[in-house]
Amino acid sequence: MSSTMSEAREPLASPIPRRSASQNAEEEAFRPVPKPKMPQPKLRFEVRDLSHPGALLFLEKVNPTRAISDAVTIVVQSLYEPFTGDVPSPAVRSITLVLKPMGGVAYTTGNELDDDHKEIHFSLDYIVHAASSGRGAEEIRGVLVHEMVHVWQWNGKGKAPSGLIEGIADFIRLKAAYAPPHWERKPGPSWDAGYEKTAYFLEWLEDVYGTGKVGDMNEKLRQEEYQSEEFWKALFGQSIETLWKAYKEEHENREGLKQTSQDEALDTNN
Repeated sequence: MSSTMSEAREPLASPIPRRSASQNAEEEAFRPVPKPKMPQPKLRFEVRDLSHPGALLFLEKVNPTRAISDAVTIVVQSLYEPFTGDVPSPAVRSITLVLKPMGGVAYTTGNELDDDHKEIHFSLDYIVHAASSGRGAEEIRGVLVHEMVHVWQWNGKGKAPSGLIEGIADFIRLKAAYAPPHWERKPGPSWDAGYEKTAYFLEWLEDVYGTGKVGDMNEKLRQEEYQSEEFWKALFGQSIETLWKAYKEEHENREGLKQTSQDEALDTNN
């Protein structure tokens, strides 16, 4: 007696569902944006006079490792945030924070044997002065951020105005919320007066032309020798004279409105 056996059939594969364009766009929108690949220089700390009261105040106010590392992160992200791979920053193999008695506040320099090894020299006398104002920790961090910018920024093949270099450093400090209370938004005598005067001008440029413009400036200073007319028109479509005039006019209008409001308030109260 014979029997027939039916051949086993493979199950039919389910069709692969097609994704709509909107689904792809939605997924792309929620995909995390890669962060810049952070440089990892060796960090060093040196105190030239442990008996100086500024040395004890520094160690009381901040953790040296954390303060230096945080300053590196703040500066590199602020200057190079658009980049998602290797950051096109200057070659920096090590950063040494040196605390010592000296006049002034701080300065940044390359090691005398190798410029890839950077040193930030910070005045112990100034640390004592800053602590007496009640803002010791904030001022220490603010100065470190400012000086750290000089470690990582470009200078247009050595041709950028010093006021722009110092203004970018104070802009990053301002952005990091370490601006001291004595800074004033009132425009200085020129756009490249430097420090906070130029920093507030750069802040205005980012407000008007978009966040990240200072990073774009730093990248252009990496690529090319600084030439005033070409530099500003390439980035903002206008000359620096036109930009500075618009900034001053807006400040004056804002101050005029503020004064009018104060006068009206006084009239109301009287």
